Amino acid sequence: MKTFIIILILGFTTSSYSQKQTKEGRMDIINLPEIVIKKAGADFSVYVPDKNPDPTVRKLQEKFVAYDLGKDYEGNESYLLTMYIKNGSLAATYNEKGKLTRVVENYKNVALPSDVIYSIYKKYPEWTIVNDKFLYTQTEGDIIKKQYNVKIKRNKDVRKLVVRPNGEIVKEL
Repeated sequence: MKTFIIILILGFTTSSYSQKQTKEGRMDIINLPEIVIKKAGADFSVYVPDKNPDPTVRKLQEKFVAYDLGKDYEGNESYLLTMYIKNGSLAATYNEKGKLTRVVENYKNVALPSDVIYSIYKKYPEWTIVNDKFLYTQTEGDIIKKQYNVKIKRNKDVRKLVVRPNGEIVKEL
């Protein structure tokens, strides 16, 4: 079924690209939003891995996706799975039927996306990024929180920023 949907989307995408041209004859590339199917039955688990540029984060997410819950959850009202790496953790909660209900990821000092770095240095040109934290939370396949908490420094002045992955600076603390 996934293959059929992917082929269908690619078919529409490539045909639409072939028809759209600018005055110079070059094509405009339009990024389509991601599509997440929330339910395909009562007990369908959804996990949307982040496209984080840090390889250690991606490796832990791949390990989580490959994890086989088996029958460990049976007899429990909820089941908590935690996975750790040197600079972070992933905690997942399953219900009594083995359905993934919540995922919380917390990482420190990860490789920042280029959009985040660019927006920080554009707004704070003489500042240096000291450290960062990446927080990523999902409930029932919906992304609840996806942000970087970044600490920047210039001389003895220190500021904390909350930045979205697209580079939007949400808060300055």
